[in-house]
Amino acid sequence: MSGILIVAEHIRGVLADSSADLIGAALAVKEKLGGPVRALVTGDLPRFFAEALNRPGVDEILLAQTDNANFDAAASESAAMAAIEKYEPSLILLAHSANGVSFAAALAVRLGSGFAADVFALDVTATGLRATRNGYANKVNVELDFPGKSVVTLTIRGSTFKAPDGRGSAAITTLPLRLEGITGRYRHLGFEEAPSSDIDIGKAEFILSIGRGIQDEKNVPRFAALAEKLGATLGCSRPVADSGWLPKPHQVGLTGKVAGNCKLYLALGISGAVQHQHGMKHVETIIAINTDANAPIYNVATSGCVMDVFDFAAALERAAT
Repeated sequence: MSGILIVAEHIRGVLADSSADLIGAALAVKEKLGGPVRALVTGDLPRFFAEALNRPGVDEILLAQTDNANFDAAASESAAMAAIEKYEPSLILLAHSANGVSFAAALAVRLGSGFAADVFALDVTATGLRATRNGYANKVNVELDFPGKSVVTLTIRGSTFKAPDGRGSAAITTLPLRLEGITGRYRHLGFEEAPSSDIDIGKAEFILSIGRGIQDEKNVPRFAALAEKLGATLGCSRPVADSGWLPKPHQVGLTGKVAGNCKLYLALGISGAVQHQHGMKHVETIIAINTDANAPIYNVATSGCVMDVFDFAAALERAAT
């Protein structure tokens, strides 16, 4: 067995961002694992998504035709099994999303494969594939090996791996499916939109993020005004969002948003727990301000200063005037 199979997702006629993340994850270990990278897309118009999946490093795109435009867990599982039986990949990657987790474990059971969910790092060691995920309520990172398993199935955390830009040269193949008795088990009722927000942490290039170090909700407007003056998007840590000082869309971290496009991140009064660091892992430059010299944020910061966040804010306000 060799090669990697990506199970792509699409929602309301648009390829999910998680599908690009899966390409990035596959390419992170492709050279060490060996074999081709294949991307499987299932639906009533699978060819429509082929162009978006055709990234550098993808060798083949598999099209599985069904009669349903919406996600169907049974059909997706059946298509994945058909691809696995034909191509025998050693690694199967799915998104750690509502759709992906709905059949990933069942797929692993049918295969008797190794399995891990919510994976955010991959490596290949002398003993085989190694996956990293959080454990103990996200307080530690856990490295998982899969001894004796020739096949491993993983769900990949979103916004963790980046796919290469540009157009690839993947071959396109139609994958025959037998769906008698498979489809029709579910009925799609509709989509419910998430609450709208005027910010998008995931796309912001410059983020000024605040934590408990600002001390009180009454201080939020000052930092919001500073962010606006600097041309930054206002972000926050989980305690700030949980306290209701800022709406949830401002939160950066494991249970918030990943700053996947950020080039400069100002962390003001943020201790930098592992959950928050997850949201910053793609950031090019991190500047941390905290009165605690032992704060974890300094372990990942590009630059930092042990000082009062209000003194730092005052200096920025003067400079921006």
